[in-house]
Amino acid sequence: MSNSDKLNNVAMAVLSAALFAFGGKTLIDIVGSGHAPAKPSYALPASTGGGSGGATAAAAGFTFAKVAELLPKANADAGADTFKKCAACHTDAKDAPNKVGPNLWGVIGRPVGQHAGFVYSEAVKAKGGNWSWETLATYLNDPRNAIPGNKMAFAGVTDNADLADLLAYLNKQSDKPADLPK
Repeated sequence: MSNSDKLNNVAMAVLSAALFAFGGKTLIDIVGSGHAPAKPSYALPASTGGGSGGATAAAAGFTFAKVAELLPKANADAGADTFKKCAACHTDAKDAPNKVGPNLWGVIGRPVGQHAGFVYSEAVKAKGGNWSWETLATYLNDPRNAIPGNKMAFAGVTDNADLADLLAYLNKQSDKPADLPK
């Protein structure tokens, strides 16, 4: 075996180790991010009967009125923990670059589908209006049903208290936080 072959083997080992280290972390981040796949491999039929069942029961428990009641006592620090699910795709710092999703600095009150430098799906662009407390809560609770056809692969925040905390946190990430809804 020549010296160049040995050097190539050492270089390959170093590059393989680096790929394993960085690729493994990325894979763990993706798997542990809480994001659902964009297209499920198998869709279960909707249940028409009674009983309790996961996301359907959680989504049925959502109304903005319930979340609005929790907002005055919402914990923005707890919302920062909930935001960690979002941080794989979104930034929340002023003037930070967009990631897979748009930067969420100042999102409450901002026009839907119009953050500079981000290419939105046609469904989000067509939504129109502004991200009010209610529209953002509804979207974050169940993105697929709130704006059908959007590209966000996230199952949603189905716990009303967690959602209120997340909204309180996002509201703090602004030059001019919005007043609580009446």
